[in-house]
Amino acid sequence: MKVFVTGGTGAIGQFLLPLLVENKHEVVALTRSSAKAGKLDEIGVTPVIADPFDKQALTAAVRRAEAEVIIHQLTALSSAGNFRKLDQEFALTNRFRTEVTDTLLAAARTIGTRRFIAQSYCGWPYAKKGGPVKTEEDPLDPKPPESFIKTLAAIRSLEDKMRSTTFLEGITLRYGNFYGPGTAIGKGGVIVKMIKKRRFPIVGGGGGIWSFIHVMDAARATIAAISRGPAGVYNIADDEPAKVATWLPVLAKEVGAGPPYRIPHWLGELMIGKAGVSMMTQIRGCSNAKAKRELNWAPIYPSWRIGFADGLE
Repeated sequence: MKVFVTGGTGAIGQFLLPLLVENKHEVVALTRSSAKAGKLDEIGVTPVIADPFDKQALTAAVRRAEAEVIIHQLTALSSAGNFRKLDQEFALTNRFRTEVTDTLLAAARTIGTRRFIAQSYCGWPYAKKGGPVKTEEDPLDPKPPESFIKTLAAIRSLEDKMRSTTFLEGITLRYGNFYGPGTAIGKGGVIVKMIKKRRFPIVGGGGGIWSFIHVMDAARATIAAISRGPAGVYNIADDEPAKVATWLPVLAKEVGAGPPYRIPHWLGELMIGKAGVSMMTQIRGCSNAKAKRELNWAPIYPSWRIGFADGLE
């Protein structure tokens, strides 16, 4: 099968592209770097060097690839970690989710692409009410923190386009919080650095529910979505959504850091802002039941407990 990939040289791409080749797909991947193009060629992937914001160049690349499936994984997340400035840190990713998605869909329509798989997120966007774990049918947050508004709007935009497109099968994969090589929760990652410096505290009771997914498992779910499951939205996370007060001390121990400080809400707002406090105390986790059922997928790391011990490097 002919597959066109954006974001193939990122954290998921390091696992996704080899899996695509291993599964005998004919893969074309977008990159902006000639150095990365050489590495893609070495693993059996045809590189295309182009700026994703250059509509003509990107459209031409998709048409030449004659892709039956487009996988849109383009993000810029490696340095994200400041909840006060999340919209600023996600500005480029938000453009990928809006502008680049439009270009890819328009190009896909001209060549009869069968399926479009787009990266979304379930780590904090669900409404902060009701039960601790949300399914794809639950509403997204109607009133996100101020510094998250633009990012959630970009997520909604992408998902609305996937949902409303009729000329192909739109698959939206809402990944949980990434960990593993090349991520913020990986060796040298920004969140790991903060934890080592004891600058990532538990606020209040630490009741915010986080859902995690190792980047390798995210890649495996993406492979599954090429040929399985009806069009729609899928949460891609492990089997154990957990409170901050539960997972953060475990991660701190695994990276050789001291126990995280515990601070009250008022001090949390001073240190990490209201949005950060929301992440630590209010957000909901996401259920992976639909993805396991419809995509016939299950994570190799069923729990962050195993992944934090074995999968950060």
